[in-house]
Amino acid sequence: MSGADLAAVEPLDEPAEDIPAEWTADDDWTDETLALLREMRAPHRRRRAGQIGYALYCVLLVLVVWGAIPSLGMFIQASMGTDYTAHGPALLAAMPSGIAAVGLATVLLLVRDGLWRGPVVPPRATADWLLAHPVRPHPVLRPWFWLSCALVLFPGLVTACGGMVALGLTARVPLPAALGWCLAGGACLPLLATCAGLLVERSDRAARWVRRLTPYATVLVVALGTQSALAAAGHRVGWLERLELWSGPWGWAGIAALAPTRAAVPGAWVAAGLLVVPTVACLVLADRAAASVPLHRLRERARAAAGVLAALRTVELRAARLAVTEASGGSRRLRVRLPVPRRPWLVVPWRDALALLRSPARLGRAVVLTVPALLCGVLAHGLRGIPSLAATAAALVLGYLAIAQLLEPARVETDDIRRASWSPYPVSGLMLRHAVVPTLLGVLLGLACSLVLLLSGGAATVWLAPAVVPALVGAGLVNACRGASRQDLMYSPKQGAGGGTGPAVFAAWYAAGPAVAVLVLTVPFATALRGTAPAQVGIAVLWALVLAAGLLRWAWGRARALPGQARPAGG
Repeated sequence: MSGADLAAVEPLDEPAEDIPAEWTADDDWTDETLALLREMRAPHRRRRAGQIGYALYCVLLVLVVWGAIPSLGMFIQASMGTDYTAHGPALLAAMPSGIAAVGLATVLLLVRDGLWRGPVVPPRATADWLLAHPVRPHPVLRPWFWLSCALVLFPGLVTACGGMVALGLTARVPLPAALGWCLAGGACLPLLATCAGLLVERSDRAARWVRRLTPYATVLVVALGTQSALAAAGHRVGWLERLELWSGPWGWAGIAALAPTRAAVPGAWVAAGLLVVPTVACLVLADRAAASVPLHRLRERARAAAGVLAALRTVELRAARLAVTEASGGSRRLRVRLPVPRRPWLVVPWRDALALLRSPARLGRAVVLTVPALLCGVLAHGLRGIPSLAATAAALVLGYLAIAQLLEPARVETDDIRRASWSPYPVSGLMLRHAVVPTLLGVLLGLACSLVLLLSGGAATVWLAPAVVPALVGAGLVNACRGASRQDLMYSPKQGAGGGTGPAVFAAWYAAGPAVAVLVLTVPFATALRGTAPAQVGIAVLWALVLAAGLLRWAWGRARALPGQARPAGG
């Protein structure tokens, strides 16, 4: 019989015996599996509950000692005649744009959290093993979404309590009314942002939009914060504040917080409804959508979260930040080319400039952080005493953070010292050459700040901005050359049961460069900002230049002590 005859006789639609049957409801063992896992994990859950309870106890203790007791003391003083209402007008003027800035920053942070972690983050064992079995994902993933909601709700409640205290003391608002209206934004806004983070976690398109809009949102947050500071100083723009308050949930929270005060905006109940109703609806929809996150994405997020947590446990903050950046999709890189220099000593500055041009986000962050640093300097100019010192220190810290964005090429070289093998210079000399481009760019930013202050009627103090840049660059290089993390500094056999100075010693080692810069420059810079004599400005500039030389020498010595540093050929 031929093959055609056999094909005609034998049935072609006979089911293959090796194809497994489709999973049906009769095969659903989800409840039994979860019950078994709960029983097996009971000892671990009890230990974990003890750890969480202790952490919660510590947090509540800090809030009571540093928040509740001082607030109660101020209320007692107010009942005995102390007047805090002098700060009320400035607070009410700063609230519209200030609350909008804080609210938009909260939304931005929680939405960007969905790029690398997300509200639904089960442990690696759950993502790698349990969800690969025929179990319903909703009972497994739903608790993790609500855990994220609880975690973001707690800071919102603390913020609402802080707003209640501030309004009660400065505006004499009844505490129940102040707390109720502040809770509308403090509770609803984080929950709305968490639901938006779940959308970003599920959708690649939403994630692309978040990455694209992040720079503009960041600039808007800084602009709103700047407007809040100007409004507190007496420069208000009423129509712009109304536009911001009605622009979205971040503004509706401000309308609700202002409702019990004399600066109330019409439509407070509408704003509260716009916060509460969409929040409830989004939570219902998010509860149903929590189970629809793809399994491969859950596995990626679980691995990323585990890596970041491991870095934080070993106090490797840079490793944690790099892990978050990589898991978030990284920053946008441009394909920019610069002419190759003909002189060898220009190669390192050329590479640094090219690296910064190809990562425009770093340049943008440096510019954005310069704005609040400038505002803090202007604020220190009009203050006296401790507030002036605090504002000056804040300006120096923000200035350092701005300059630190430009020092990434140096940090990349010291992350793995083998990367410096391309250079004919030792690492110590290479680090000093990495200071050229950040110093030039920082001085340009400082000169731009000086120009703005000169146009606004500033005096000789405007030249403090570019003068402080070399010292901040030196501080950044000291930190870049600190080497491997020294966790041993946190623990010592001499420490008793009550603890010791280990964490403080580790913090001093970790942030040695900027800490020294801020401590040394705060007093002379605050004195120069308070006064008008050019001699005081000259003394402050001299302090900054001497400190810059000392910090660069310190960075050079630290770089020489790095293990396995590259040496020049034949050296």
